[in-house]
Amino acid sequence: MLRKWTDHAAEQWLGTPLGESLLAQEARVVEEAFDGIFGEECLQLGHWGDPKGFLKFSRTQRSTLIAEETWEGETGRIAVAIGQLHKLPVIDDSVDCVLLPHTLDYSDRPHAVLREVHRVLRPNGHLVLLGFRPGGLWGLRRLVPGAGLPPGAEHMISDRRLRDWLKLLDMRIHGLTRYFFRWPLPGLKGQASPVWESRGRRWWPELSACYMLSAQKRISTLTPVRPVWSKKPKVVAGLVEPSTRVSRIRFDPDS
Repeated sequence: MLRKWTDHAAEQWLGTPLGESLLAQEARVVEEAFDGIFGEECLQLGHWGDPKGFLKFSRTQRSTLIAEETWEGETGRIAVAIGQLHKLPVIDDSVDCVLLPHTLDYSDRPHAVLREVHRVLRPNGHLVLLGFRPGGLWGLRRLVPGAGLPPGAEHMISDRRLRDWLKLLDMRIHGLTRYFFRWPLPGLKGQASPVWESRGRRWWPELSACYMLSAQKRISTLTPVRPVWSKKPKVVAGLVEPSTRVSRIRFDPDS
């Protein structure tokens, strides 16, 4: 299950200058990831900032957010579909794209959530996942007074390990983008510099705070098994090949 948001601690963190800068950068990353993903249904699992912050970039006919509880923000109470993310109320093979915005960072059942994602995705369906990196600049957060990740992000998974998990589910990895190269200081103001982001992705991606991973569900193909036919007997050492015909013996009653 996901860590409850009733204390609004993570929501308050996202309202800091550092949190707002992160959300702005992630909006650009998700918009790029959604480019070229079409279909009928896009599903976001878990809250992260404004419920419409990412789904507005979806190019599918419908977009739905499923969370384990409702979210209350400045615009008032926003209704969302309620359900357990490790037991989704969604039928098999019915979703074209699933977005996990730091969902696994707050889940103590990441394997179960990924299995559900694989179950509900259509063949060739897409997964877009955002996560915090255990290392990088933010891995030094304990050494910096006042620094820290959003409260409750206690289940960080490295992008390397996540790729291994997805391969076990027979998911095809499409891309990995490491982003957000800012110190985890809530007092920092202003948006992240696009030039600095570009340099970070090119020259020191290992220092990034977050990653975006995209994958696609493979089409299961059944390989027909040919029947094993018994080989036809061959002539060996000049012997006559045995016949499969049944010889009929005719008896002469007068003999």
